Amino acid sequence: MFKRLEIIEYLDSSGKEIVHRIPESGSGEFRIGSQCVVRESQEAVFFRDGKAMDVLGPGRHTLTTQNIPILAELVGLAFEGTGSPFRAEVYFVNKKTFTDMKWGTKEPIIFRDKELAMVRLRAFGNFSVKVADSKLFINKIVGTVGRFSSDAIEDFLKNIIISRLADLIGETLESIFDLAQYYDEIGTLSKSRMGDDFSKYGIQLVDFYISAITPPEEVQKRIDERSAMGALGNMDQYLRFKTATAMGDAAQGGGEGGAAGAGVGMGAGLGMGMAMANMMGQSMHAGAAGAAAMVKCGACGASVPDGKFCPECGKPLGEVCSGCGNPVPAGAKFCLHCGRKLGGASCVKCGSTLAPGAKFCPECGAKQEE
Repeated sequence: MFKRLEIIEYLDSSGKEIVHRIPESGSGEFRIGSQCVVRESQEAVFFRDGKAMDVLGPGRHTLTTQNIPILAELVGLAFEGTGSPFRAEVYFVNKKTFTDMKWGTKEPIIFRDKELAMVRLRAFGNFSVKVADSKLFINKIVGTVGRFSSDAIEDFLKNIIISRLADLIGETLESIFDLAQYYDEIGTLSKSRMGDDFSKYGIQLVDFYISAITPPEEVQKRIDERSAMGALGNMDQYLRFKTATAMGDAAQGGGEGGAAGAGVGMGAGLGMGMAMANMMGQSMHAGAAGAAAMVKCGACGASVPDGKFCPECGKPLGEVCSGCGNPVPAGAKFCLHCGRKLGGASCVKCGSTLAPGAKFCPECGAKQEE
């Protein structure tokens, strides 16, 4: 049985319907002269025999062959001007933008990170869409359904988003530590690529936003630990500080528990103290050894570290002949260069070797200082 309709219109009270078919089941009986009212946010698509005949924009439309020439195909010459009925369906398409549609990964995306190796990522955000081509959308997605809401297509669009996003993350990122600076780039590229996929069904992707891309909780903990280690800086100083703090806390504890804690703390502190004392002792010993190893250069008289050559004048370290001034091996009794006997006192004037206890130089006669 067909329904006879004189005024054709539809108002969506739920705000979620994308397409509403009149009548919802079967064909409707329309007459030439019937009124079709289309709102600013709507389009009306006429179908007969499974074929889209015309698309009406906003306004009041009188169904006549003069006003809507394509309807002449519906009526035929035999009924022209008689107001005779014809059977068809009208699909009202909601052209508004459907906002705050959610997307998210049901299963994590496997990502090869250059620093963390393989990482499982989860992502979520929101997007908004609108119908761009009413006829294409009805033919590709809606079909003959009487009511079609945004919920019915949201899951389908989510799958497209996740598929494209997985490819983009793999192409754009090298490490999840760079995610923050690439959110806008990933969002823009995603919208561009997904726009082509959506347009095949007569849908326009108006907005696409990424709220977050996150690794699993256990990976986040490792990242936090890594950040904490970086914030500590010198690990050796940190350990010393923590040991000293533990000793202080144990010493301030009261009662048996406090005494036990103090004992443990003192034991730990004693061990650390002994270790530090050993380290300080070794350091002091090294310093003393370094101080004891300093010698006086026989050539220039500078105090230098013990070695083979003087770092000040470059001459070999050891004794110097009082006669010719050349260095001689330690412990030698005669100079290898001039043959002078070594080990005695030298003249204050000419530098000649003096006999033990001599008051005058046998070479120049100069009196020696007592």
